[in-house]
Amino acid sequence: QVQLVESGGGLAQPGGSLRLSCAASGIIFSIRAMGWYRQAPGTQRELVATISPGSTNYEDSVKGRFTISRDKNKNTVYLQMNSLKPEDTAVYYCNLRLVAGEYWGQGTQVTVSS
Repeated sequence: QVQLVESGGGLAQPGGSLRLSCAASGIIFSIRAMGWYRQAPGTQRELVATISPGSTNYEDSVKGRFTISRDKNKNTVYLQMNSLKPEDTAVYYCNLRLVAGEYWGQGTQVTVSS
């Protein structure tokens, strides 16, 4: 059983910063990638950023503002979000892709508003 526990969401002002964390627990091996997706009301879930051995990938609108990183010893992935914009408002979901399957966190709300 694999569990993903997210934290760090909340309210930020435009131009502000938030840091999301996602800790994975359970039987975890052969990690293909970890990442973050988001879903705003009335829209489809979209990729924000992923990290896999040797590479990172970002959605165009967050490049230069968001940074994804991973602590392999803790099986934890982070998303540092700077220069936040109102259009970043969404529920952010952690994703873990193993050779054996794919898992999602429960989601954490990020709201950017003055």
